Amino acid sequence: MSAASTPQAPPAPDPRDELPEHLASLRAFAISLCGNAAMADDLVQDTIVKAWTNIDKFQAGTNMRAWLFTILRNTFFSVNRKRKREVSDSDGVHAASLYEKPAHDGRLAFNDFRKAFDQLSPEHREVLILAGASGFSYDEVAEMTGVAVGTVKSRVNRARARLCDLLGLAAGDDPISGGDADTLAVMGRSGVHAA
Repeated sequence: MSAASTPQAPPAPDPRDELPEHLASLRAFAISLCGNAAMADDLVQDTIVKAWTNIDKFQAGTNMRAWLFTILRNTFFSVNRKRKREVSDSDGVHAASLYEKPAHDGRLAFNDFRKAFDQLSPEHREVLILAGASGFSYDEVAEMTGVAVGTVKSRVNRARARLCDLLGLAAGDDPISGGDADTLAVMGRSGVHAA
């Protein structure tokens, strides 16, 4: 059989073509981690550059979004270790500009949730965002964060308990379940609920 008559498989899609699909989720996660839109944009840009230059390390057929979230998370914590301090938005100017306030009665509860969520440690915000707002399983979160599944579950439980304490809810109440779009937006710092 000649080379001209041998059927050839179509070329494999370039995984870099999938990167733009994840920008909104990456940005939401980055804003939730650092609490500053400008820093989040830099973090997402660094993540995309690292992913682009290391695309040969991505295994085709695996979860691109989880791979990108892992790169973003590792970049965030590397930057924080280098600075040896956490950048905060103590006056709430940036956080207040990243959402649309709900009308009437919900405004106070929403503001209380936003303030309470911002008081959580980066590790606790991270697991609530990944396991809650972004819909990753505990196993996926454990893989992305490099900790045991039990540690992820423990962090989620401690984060929820801390939110209950800060919001004055009874122990065991779930401050997130059934969360409306505004609550999820605080967690993701965007209007998009990532599935």
